Amino acid sequence: MPYFADMANFKDFFLLNPEYRHLNHGSFGACPKPIFEDYQRWQLALERDPVDFFVNKGNEQLQKSKAALAKYINCDPDNLVYTTNPTYAINIIAKSLDLKEGDEILATDQEYGALDKSWNYYCEKAGAKYVQQTIQLPVTSKEQMIEDFFAGYSENTKAIFISQITSMTALIFPVKEICERAKSLGLLTIVDGAHVPGHIPLDLSELQADIYTGACHKWMMTPKGSSFLYAKPEVQNDFDPLLISWGYDAEFPGKSKFLDYHQLQGTRDYSAFLTIPASIEFMEQHNWWEVSARSKAMLRKNYPVLCELFDAEPLCPISDEFLGQIASVPLPIHDPTPLKKELFEKYKIEIPVFKLRDQVYLRLSTQAYVSQEDVDALIAALKEIKAETDILG
Repeated sequence: MPYFADMANFKDFFLLNPEYRHLNHGSFGACPKPIFEDYQRWQLALERDPVDFFVNKGNEQLQKSKAALAKYINCDPDNLVYTTNPTYAINIIAKSLDLKEGDEILATDQEYGALDKSWNYYCEKAGAKYVQQTIQLPVTSKEQMIEDFFAGYSENTKAIFISQITSMTALIFPVKEICERAKSLGLLTIVDGAHVPGHIPLDLSELQADIYTGACHKWMMTPKGSSFLYAKPEVQNDFDPLLISWGYDAEFPGKSKFLDYHQLQGTRDYSAFLTIPASIEFMEQHNWWEVSARSKAMLRKNYPVLCELFDAEPLCPISDEFLGQIASVPLPIHDPTPLKKELFEKYKIEIPVFKLRDQVYLRLSTQAYVSQEDVDALIAALKEIKAETDILG
């Protein structure tokens, strides 16, 4: 496959409905045709020889896939297991964490909502506390983010849980520095990297994260339901499987209890996991970090324009230190639903509009298939809605 210098041509690689402008890659990702074809190839192999696939060939391919992913994110493949999504991965950790009454898990007030629910559930069961420390917005520096975060630390803090890129506010957090400080305090470090692989470089050998989860179906563009859980060897045996299956008390144990417990999860179609090598090959063939850099430049160009449209201040300095290919714009409204509906139904624009705490945001994603024309159409639609309706006040 040739590398297309014209970024607009990347639209042809994706299966997205051409009737809409898709500005919401961040929620579920989008899969290019070559990767999706690889996915269907594995599904067909499974259906043709289900027994041989599950007993022999599929497992062999799973190990090859893990080796490719481990090389891509720089870790030992034996420290990885695949999960369907990061929420599943974090539930493995939260459920087994030895929380006592009075213990605290330190997080930010910008974590993914499903995981806020997960942590609150398990903390409440144990009589522990999930501390959602306020990070002042707009952020001004990495140092401010770090100090804001650790203002929530106390002698009861047992672990930190933090997103490397937040889902709602779309900010890149200085996770390396935060993990270093947390480890100096003797804390377990748990990182949600759902938006990281394929979005910004990830080197797990550089992070002092004890636990890390990332989604491959977002910015690595694999089919849906493809994510991973990484755990350092010294903590791997602390976590029970969510599902008790053949890996528990295995008759023929593998390399580690971590792999047996969490990799063997009964009968399931894990074809999406096997597409990781095809994803990495696709990105290498098309100089994807260069493509990503162009998408990031497009985002940095348009983010202040969108903020100015609503007299809003950007949530951070406009630089790659804080922004990747997603950015959230504060809006002067209380109900996100009418605007999202108007953009989707009238203007054929798929983009998230949501509320976090008391603030409504519009979040723009710029992936390879997003052109400046698409963003211009969004800006024109917002101007028209602002001038002709009362949706935006």
